Amino acid sequence: MKAPRLPLFVAPDAYRRRRLRDAARMLPVLGALLMLLPVLWGGGEGQPARSTAIDGLYLFGIWGVLILAARLMAPGLAKDPQDSAAPPREE
Repeated sequence: MKAPRLPLFVAPDAYRRRRLRDAARMLPVLGALLMLLPVLWGGGEGQPARSTAIDGLYLFGIWGVLILAARLMAPGLAKDPQDSAAPPREE
């Protein structure tokens, strides 16, 4: 006999938790890309050299924004780790 199919649509709360988890997983990737931007800003031929102080402030600013984003996401990630979308297994 076939196993029962999962519902096509999930509850809105479970959907939001999944998207929040996805966003939390992408946060380090976004942070790495933003931290690598000063490397691409390097002055080329005939352009004045960039200030290390400005790049340092940029990096600490991005770091602070990432910490703030993680702090804002944390309460939503701590709620109910069990998704209500998956039906309980019967054994």
